Amino acid sequence: MNPRELLLDSFRAAIDAADPQKIVPAHLPEPPSGNTLVIGAGKAAAAMARAVETHWPPGNHLEGIVVTPYRHGLATNSIMVIEASHPIPDTRSEMASRAILESVRMLKPDDLLLGLFSGGGSSLLSAPVPGVILEELKSITHQLLLCGASIQEINIVRKHLSTVLGGKLAAASRAPVRCLIISDVTDNDPSSIASGPCAPDPSTWQDVLTLIERYAITVSPQVIEVLRENGRKSSNGGEGETPKPGDPVFRNVKNRIIATARQSLAAAAQFFQAQGITPLILGDTVTGEAREVAKMHAVIAREIRHYNNPYRPPVALISGGETTVTVKGAGKGGRNAEFLLSLAIALGGLEEVYALACDTDGIDGSETNAGAVMTPDTLSRARQAGIDPTALLDDNDAYTFFEKQGDLVVTGPTYTNVNDYRAILIV
Repeated sequence: MNPRELLLDSFRAAIDAADPQKIVPAHLPEPPSGNTLVIGAGKAAAAMARAVETHWPPGNHLEGIVVTPYRHGLATNSIMVIEASHPIPDTRSEMASRAILESVRMLKPDDLLLGLFSGGGSSLLSAPVPGVILEELKSITHQLLLCGASIQEINIVRKHLSTVLGGKLAAASRAPVRCLIISDVTDNDPSSIASGPCAPDPSTWQDVLTLIERYAITVSPQVIEVLRENGRKSSNGGEGETPKPGDPVFRNVKNRIIATARQSLAAAAQFFQAQGITPLILGDTVTGEAREVAKMHAVIAREIRHYNNPYRPPVALISGGETTVTVKGAGKGGRNAEFLLSLAIALGGLEEVYALACDTDGIDGSETNAGAVMTPDTLSRARQAGIDPTALLDDNDAYTFFEKQGDLVVTGPTYTNVNDYRAILIV
């Protein structure tokens, strides 16, 4: 098997380890004496809903609503699937959020609320709080995505500007709450995944104001007043803050992580091991600017290639997590493509080193590719074609670089999301 195919097959193994059809059934709760309402949001929401329907005990009432990005919908029977915009919310995001909240409020104590959440849920559950309109929420989200803020920081803002995030869905339920969660964050914290609709939120309105100022986010005077007024109310013990750890609303709420990046990296490592290649997992919590992270990966690859340290090739360096791209050029970012272009430049055409960097949800940033593949001749082929790698990296346009090379990886929706997957193969 050639190196490119090995990398692509390892990526498929990582995705397969987070397939909702395989992982959801073992975690389903017992049906209640009353009705079961299924609600959910994220890139895996439709696949998780289908898995619930397939394996729910016959004769037990089941209904619900889940919201997923466009092109991620799947056919279901009793659970409605709504498609909406990601990563910037739209009117369908708002409509779905309000419909879910209203359904939760109608539950009785002998019913069950079954939540299905995965990465991408934050933008899909975007019903703005009073005083904030959807267009303002869209603008704030767009700016946060481009400024280099971490996903945890972005979600602090989202939680406070949404009527359903940051534990507010759990607070609206009179029924027991059981949530199954596919993690796309580095710490697997339920309060960060899909901005924790049913999880306690330790952040505050003051944190939101601090982030708005830190990243110079442009907001209207009306939004600033909403932030300050809610901050005053919460600091004085009044209404307006998200429910915190220890709040009584979480007494009968259980959030269970059923898939993680670590599990997917382990599956990829097993794949490489079976091919006679030594896997070395560098970690599932790799963060930072994509181009800088790539330089550190290049150092390790060179050490193995030149000095057989810590292992003699063939070796596969595997890592996960979520890097960031601070977009300063005309490109659209895409952290996996940017990582890979920076890696190619740092390696400088080092022989017998190949790499793949992809998002397990099948979408790298705002484009339609999951990521890309790098080969030892990536730079030489580009220069022969008159392409300047450094100029495109400076322009945050790694997508165009790999598109012109024919090295994009396009999977379409994978119906799951356990963050980024990176593999460097040293043969």
